[in-house]
Amino acid sequence: MPDAALPIGESSNQPHKLLGLDHLRAFAILYVVLFHYQFFGHPAWVSKIAGFGWSGVDLFFVLSGFLISGQLFGTIAKGNAISLREFFIKRFFRIIPPFLLVVALYDFFPVLHEWGHFSPLWRYLTFTLNFGLDLSKYGTFSHAWSLCVEEQFYLILPLMFLLFNNLKIGNKAVYLLAVLFIGGFAIRLWNWNHFIDPVLGTDHYGAYWNEYMYYPTYNRLDSLLVGVGIAGLYTFYPKIKTRINKYCNLVMFLGVGLLLISGLICKGYSTYNTAIFGFPIIALSYGLILASVVCQANIFYSLKSFITSQIAALSYAIYLSHKIVIHVTQKLFSNPGLDKDSNLMMLCCIAAMILAALLMRYLIEKPALKLRNYVLKKL
Repeated sequence: MPDAALPIGESSNQPHKLLGLDHLRAFAILYVVLFHYQFFGHPAWVSKIAGFGWSGVDLFFVLSGFLISGQLFGTIAKGNAISLREFFIKRFFRIIPPFLLVVALYDFFPVLHEWGHFSPLWRYLTFTLNFGLDLSKYGTFSHAWSLCVEEQFYLILPLMFLLFNNLKIGNKAVYLLAVLFIGGFAIRLWNWNHFIDPVLGTDHYGAYWNEYMYYPTYNRLDSLLVGVGIAGLYTFYPKIKTRINKYCNLVMFLGVGLLLISGLICKGYSTYNTAIFGFPIIALSYGLILASVVCQANIFYSLKSFITSQIAALSYAIYLSHKIVIHVTQKLFSNPGLDKDSNLMMLCCIAAMILAALLMRYLIEKPALKLRNYVLKKL
């Protein structure tokens, strides 16, 4: 995740800050947290609006694809060489320190486990948790699957850029994006027929759906590819961005409308329509919204909000720690008699999440960024 208005995990300090991305980032983390909150004690109204909250992760993926590839595209467009060492140093110091803290808390303090078992430590340290994850057994810190997808993406993407640059493929790379996007349909269809369809109606269905359809990287490339595609178009075809800028608010509302349609398509979550058609349509929906909010004529482009900017800045810390915080807070406050399903309990959990995220940001993230800057200066 880059150093500019990022999804799960980057500070947004860039010369020309894209405020619209902070709004999207804040929405994504709030929607994901709301989705996960319904698996703890919660007010009845949460389940009525949180069912589609899992798609917030897809928005994070679109943002990551756009911002990470945008940095690399920008380097190439200026005629500069991509520095893998600099790229991975930035990623390491931004992502790894807070991640290792949360992994250590889960590993050393089993009382923090929200449900199920903690997966083998090596799966977190190698960012391979999202392959073969049986949620019926290993439910604790399972949301790290999305970080695994992004880390795998960060590993492969710059290498692909170097390859394309050396082979002088240039604009033809867009065909590869199209092939991968279309190929996603075939891969998910194969997985559905071989792993999901045989267990329909059985007790294994839910766990199999997550293991073979929802978590694997090769099934979740749609959103990342959409983000990369938008970054490429805006970098190398500025006339396209100019045209979109004229109708960017209409494009944004089109994306919102398509997102509502995708919510109907994905009703029931673990369904055939979600697996085959839902993922790409959600990706396109969020892609249209993102493509519009980075245009100057968009209503959110220059809209400043202290609340969304702060939520965006804390989003990575919130994402990493929110299940621990909800679990511990509800356990502590329910003992004196506070109802886990009450709105008051939810407010206590929100306050605790913010406090935990602030501690992580100022005690772990910011010192790590200072160390990163020091290391980069020594290169």
